[in-house]
Amino acid sequence: MKFHSITLLLLLLFPSKALRAQENDNAAILKQILSKYYANEKVIAKGRLQLLSFYCQKAPNNEELLEVIAKNDFIKKNADEIKKQILPQLKEDWSAAYNIVFDNQNQYLKTKVNACLSFEEYQKVSERYGENNQRLMIVSKPIYFAKGNFALVKVAFYRSIEHNSGSYLLFEKNNEIWTIKEYLNAWST
Repeated sequence: MKFHSITLLLLLLFPSKALRAQENDNAAILKQILSKYYANEKVIAKGRLQLLSFYCQKAPNNEELLEVIAKNDFIKKNADEIKKQILPQLKEDWSAAYNIVFDNQNQYLKTKVNACLSFEEYQKVSERYGENNQRLMIVSKPIYFAKGNFALVKVAFYRSIEHNSGSYLLFEKNNEIWTIKEYLNAWST
């Protein structure tokens, strides 16, 4: 009876450790993205308009990834693992990773990023100021592959119907540190 109890306990603990490890990886990747794209943004002070906003939801991965796979030999080798993670119906947000990034650390970066917005909140801010200098940064759910040592993340910037851009970032994990290895399928309208 003890054996079954211990086995059950271990089964319950391992998924939670795996989930925590993935959230820590999500947070590390998110920190790299925020640090890169908010580097030139000004600190948000009273009355200062924030020009770059962060979208709260994780954008779902879709068939657009097939084009990224087709154009890169390294990613092609991992195509089956990546394709399994294309989940267009995904409904997740960045709150857990966001909290890990800014929980008692990275406070200077937090003064630039501020709170994340929904699409509706972003539209209200854009309409209120009526300027075409507002941008919404949308980050997809990371796709981990090659034994969890690589990740693909789409980062897109929405400004209006006409002015948008983005690319896929290929991340590599070395010694528990995620770095951007390559930019793939850059686009703009």
